[in-house]
Amino acid sequence: MATQPSDPDSVRENCADCGGETLHDVRVEIRTESDQEENSEFSREPYRVAVCNSCESETATRMNNA
Repeated sequence: MATQPSDPDSVRENCADCGGETLHDVRVEIRTESDQEENSEFSREPYRVAVCNSCESETATRMNNA
């Protein structure tokens, strides 16, 4: 029996809005946390962003707690 390769960008996760485990598109993005334009280049942090494929709700988790 042949298996299909899984999509590395889709993961099954619990969705609080759907109330169950659904497929999510997952990515890492750099977000600027400062509202001040002067030093904004020093306030960029990586975030793990997961978007539910069913209800399109988005969850962002900061990956660096420095």
